[in-house]
Amino acid sequence: MDKSDDRTIEEIAGHYREILRLIGENPDREGLIKTPLRAAKALYHITSGYRQDAAEVARQAIFEHAGSQIVIVRDIEFYSMCEHHILPFFGKVSVGYIPDGKMIGLSKLARIVECFARRLQVQERLTAQVCHLLSETLPNKGVIVACEAEHLCMKMRGVEKQDSSTTTFDYTGRFVSDPALRQEFLSLIAR
Repeated sequence: MDKSDDRTIEEIAGHYREILRLIGENPDREGLIKTPLRAAKALYHITSGYRQDAAEVARQAIFEHAGSQIVIVRDIEFYSMCEHHILPFFGKVSVGYIPDGKMIGLSKLARIVECFARRLQVQERLTAQVCHLLSETLPNKGVIVACEAEHLCMKMRGVEKQDSSTTTFDYTGRFVSDPALRQEFLSLIAR
């Protein structure tokens, strides 16, 4: 972190201090004195995706590749914050693609998911962003992304449904025109 990061964190901490006061807490009591700064650092880390370029992450590890009908990385865990309530949602993303002369380093798929997850987000957009970024930066014949997540905005407030989860999909290329290929992906990622 540089000095501008430190200044930003200090400014966020000041807002957290005021929030504590507004909800009826005493930000000067022993247990809360360092809370605004800790919360500010946590929020800054949780939203680090705003300070990353997912396309650049992808471009760093694209290599020649002659084979594979389909490449799948399954169960990439992620943690994000719902943009509607600023509450966490978390789950797993599975990514598949059909190479077209190139492949991407497998760890970069996880880094791309993290770039988009570490922003204020909705699951539908997260799924689409991962899919479309890979479609645009990696030579391919199709990309498919599945995301399953649990949302604390549904568990802690509102409808308070503890066992609910949400699944989203997005796909391009051959996955659009070939339902059997989509089904193969789904069967390969099934638990």
